[in-house]
Amino acid sequence: MHSTGLNTNQIMRQVTYALILGVSASYVFFGWGVVIQILLGAISAIVFESAFVALRGRKVIDSISDGSAVLTGILLAISIPAIAPWWMVVVGVAFAIIFGKQLYGGLGNNPFNPAMLGYAFLLISYPLQMTTWPIDFLSFNQAIEVIFQLLHFDGLSGATRLDDVKTSLSLGRELTTLQIHSSVQAWINAGFLIGGIYLLARKIISWHIPVAFLSGILIMAMLISVFDPQQHLPIQNHLMLGGTMLAAFFIATDPISASTTPKGRLIYGFLIGILVVIIRSFGGYPDGIAFAVLLLNMTVPLIDYYTQPKAFGKS
Repeated sequence: MHSTGLNTNQIMRQVTYALILGVSASYVFFGWGVVIQILLGAISAIVFESAFVALRGRKVIDSISDGSAVLTGILLAISIPAIAPWWMVVVGVAFAIIFGKQLYGGLGNNPFNPAMLGYAFLLISYPLQMTTWPIDFLSFNQAIEVIFQLLHFDGLSGATRLDDVKTSLSLGRELTTLQIHSSVQAWINAGFLIGGIYLLARKIISWHIPVAFLSGILIMAMLISVFDPQQHLPIQNHLMLGGTMLAAFFIATDPISASTTPKGRLIYGFLIGILVVIIRSFGGYPDGIAFAVLLLNMTVPLIDYYTQPKAFGKS
């Protein structure tokens, strides 16, 4: 993150503004569930942050006013399915705030990306619910009924395109027989890409991690597809399916849990991109962003240690 002269709250608000296009695209395709999940995520983040900070004897207003908890809630909410039961986003946000942030001492001390820690916890615990998305726009009433489990709309839900393709390939089908393009996810990724460019223009984030992350995806996808092009996604689909652009500009660039040196950011982002493609291609989950980010979070101290710039005048 660049030195912009902005305080933490102003930076968090700029990141939230940059999410608007991607979230709007999600709303257009998935409906009111997107909005409801965001509200649940933001409110849950404030509640759990306030409660835990109060238990630690700290000033609640100081912790809440920086906006980091709300942004964590929003990022987690837009990462999970728009029709996930209400308690999932609440549980996920609670895990993210408590185990991903507050147990380490609060903002600035957490080694892991809180939103991705909450997401990974939910994906491991509830894999079916976390991979079932609406297949059509849901009205406000439909979203309320599904999210709060008043009614079930089985005919309105299905797996993501990445999950569909992964399942089909595991059954021996070839890519040429599958419909792998998804204009829905392409538009959503385009929205987050534009938001990411906005953050770069405002110098809220630096270019190192997004460029390295996308380069890692491009190179690894190309290498894998060379050996077996009929069993692995082509490069363009790795870029425009799943949460690629959200991860590139909003997740991997987290200034607390990411590498802090210029060279380290390049290594960090590149390795995340490589791991994402490997997990998508060979792992048990359709998208590997959360796991890739968390694994590289663990290596940040090592990366930063070996990529520290040398002081002027020292060999």
